[in-house]
Amino acid sequence: MVTPVRVVIALCLLAPFVAMLWVGSYAKTDPAYIGIPFFYWYQMLWVLVSTGLTMTAYTLWRRDQRARRTRSGGGAQ
Repeated sequence: MVTPVRVVIALCLLAPFVAMLWVGSYAKTDPAYIGIPFFYWYQMLWVLVSTGLTMTAYTLWRRDQRARRTRSGGGAQ
């Protein structure tokens, strides 16, 4: 069943892949940040962003699963 929450979860998990596979968007050296070429700091930034998005997706997934169990009367497992 596709719900808005599951769409948000999918987008959170898909965004880092799209960002890293779209090499043309970051295959350059400028703008440099404290002497680090854009190519490197962009990828390192996505490590942090990916962590946040994965945590968000996991939290939403747990909330969605709890709500489904409550609606179906499954109780705690």
